[in-house]
Amino acid sequence: MTNTLHRFGDAESFHDDFIVFAMASKGAFKQPNPLPALKRFLQIALEYKPVNLGDPRNGGAFRSSKSMNPMAHWTRDNSPNFQAVIDGLTEVTTCAAVFDNQQAAEQFLARVRQEDFGLSVNISTSVQGAENCCHFANIPRHSVGYSLGFEGKTENMPNRQVTMLSTMCGHGMVSHSLAKKMIDFVKENRRTPEQAAAVMSRFCSCGVFNPARARRILEEARTKTKSP
Repeated sequence: MTNTLHRFGDAESFHDDFIVFAMASKGAFKQPNPLPALKRFLQIALEYKPVNLGDPRNGGAFRSSKSMNPMAHWTRDNSPNFQAVIDGLTEVTTCAAVFDNQQAAEQFLARVRQEDFGLSVNISTSVQGAENCCHFANIPRHSVGYSLGFEGKTENMPNRQVTMLSTMCGHGMVSHSLAKKMIDFVKENRRTPEQAAAVMSRFCSCGVFNPARARRILEEARTKTKSP
């Protein structure tokens, strides 16, 4: 089970969204010290050009800074700092690598299988996308988890694009209001999709926000805001 299951959208909307998680195994297969394997997992991910890396203790490759005021959002360097994620991993926790294309996710998963870390690994994307990754790596699917979506008075929910952006942080750190504001900024040509995506990425505390998918959604929002 992972909070990334609650990412909103149809199967096609995840064609550029693949999250591969690694966590220390428990029980009979528990490793004495899985930290080196988790670091190696992140280091190998860099070879396949992820769009984000992260762990829930320290955050992702896009981070906020106490030394900057809010206006720095638009002038600071928006490049992801992958090395900060790897260097900051000093305690055993869950690690994640986010990719914007299926080929990279497939090749990374095959490499992880080859390395045989002894870690528990799962993939979060569309069911078919995950099946394709497993098939490429010659791994039989162990199980599948679904989010049941939203029920109740869904007419009171934000529109589809706002929900797709905000649910990319499974811990709820990207609010509906922030996502709507970024959409409005892009539609008004006050900010670029790249700038808006980087701002939202910095609020995600575990580093699973996908800035590439966010840029696409924001670009689509320039011309049309979909209903729920």
